[in-house]
Amino acid sequence: MRAMLLERPGTRLRLVHRAVPEAGAGQVLIAVEACGVCRTDLHLVDGELPDPVLPMIPGHEIVGRVVALGTGVQGWQAGQRVGVPWLGWTCGRCRFCRAGRENLCEQARFTGYQIPGGYAQYTVADARYCFALPEEPAPEHLAPLLCAGLIGYRALRMAGDPQRLGVYGFGAAAHLITQVARRQGREVFALTRPGDAESQAFARSLGAAWAGGSDETPPEPLDAALIFAPAGALVPAALRHVDRGGCVVCAGIHMSDIPSFPYAWLWGERSLRSVANLTRRDGDEFFELVRQAPLQTEVHVFALEQANEALDQLRRGAFQGAAVLRMDVPV
Repeated sequence: MRAMLLERPGTRLRLVHRAVPEAGAGQVLIAVEACGVCRTDLHLVDGELPDPVLPMIPGHEIVGRVVALGTGVQGWQAGQRVGVPWLGWTCGRCRFCRAGRENLCEQARFTGYQIPGGYAQYTVADARYCFALPEEPAPEHLAPLLCAGLIGYRALRMAGDPQRLGVYGFGAAAHLITQVARRQGREVFALTRPGDAESQAFARSLGAAWAGGSDETPPEPLDAALIFAPAGALVPAALRHVDRGGCVVCAGIHMSDIPSFPYAWLWGERSLRSVANLTRRDGDEFFELVRQAPLQTEVHVFALEQANEALDQLRRGAFQGAAVLRMDVPV
């Protein structure tokens, strides 16, 4: 099979040819149809995530077809469409796993970080952490749901029940969760890079009540804010715009340092929290929502061999929505 391999942080991925892996006990072998290119992949490649397993095949927004089942696997069959998310394995025994908080498992392993991911024609995954996916839409439109959609959904859940929702960083996750929030009757206020008129127009086209730069003040106090951009300076900015009793949720796995800020900006029972990974419950709930009302995904398709170009464009903010690798697209 063909795969794109990260050999060390700060270098470009290299095209390699490897034997197709075999499904071990509890695993499924998957023929990858598409894999999303996530900002977490960019953090891995740029050396911003600690203790990566190297060399590594990145990619954790995987859509494919089951090819073979390892011993002990039930509930899956060959040819079934499957999705593989970021959380790839947990121990099942620690106090977090036993409490249904497997996203906090102390021994958790992650797809495309410690477990070979989806920048390849085939991959294997723990059957416990795979999701059954519908036959429609096309795989490139499903791929962003496996991380951008799931993390956005968990971040929204963590925000409580806000009527006025601020969204900082209008990329893959924000463009999906804006649609979910609007269907729930919430007002969305999008805050982008200052001067990014294209992203602001994109946010308004998806139903945002207002869109402006992150250096601007929304027209109304926010009940909650979701921060998807990996910029720590946005945390105090968001706190200043959140009303009393409101919540600021940091939704990324990596963020630059948060600068100090006056306690008065947190006072008034405002809260600040992070989102770590996801649970299977998140996936079940989110994909049920998607089945009831599909989301519009803005995607830019690249061939597998164009993974470096896709990452470069993501780093520059060169497109709206999400980048996706399709295994059957010629270079």
